[in-house]
Amino acid sequence: MPSDPPFLDSTDRSLDTDQLLYEAVPVAKLVALVTLVAFVPFALQFGVGGNEFLGVLFGVLGQFVLAVGAAVVLLYVVARARQLA
Repeated sequence: MPSDPPFLDSTDRSLDTDQLLYEAVPVAKLVALVTLVAFVPFALQFGVGGNEFLGVLFGVLGQFVLAVGAAVVLLYVVARARQLA
């Protein structure tokens, strides 16, 4: 188990921005992917126009994708934090 806390430079105890970016980029990519996938049903919801059933169906599908995506991102963050700790 490392004695240095994560995200701190061991030499001068300042913030290690390289490690922060190294850890933040995959999380940002995962959030962008979930957002892009969730955009499709919401775009289809607005595209169906007058059909109320399809609009509600695509709206629920988009919210489901966002909920599952948020859970996946949260699980990734927790698993990575346990690896770092």
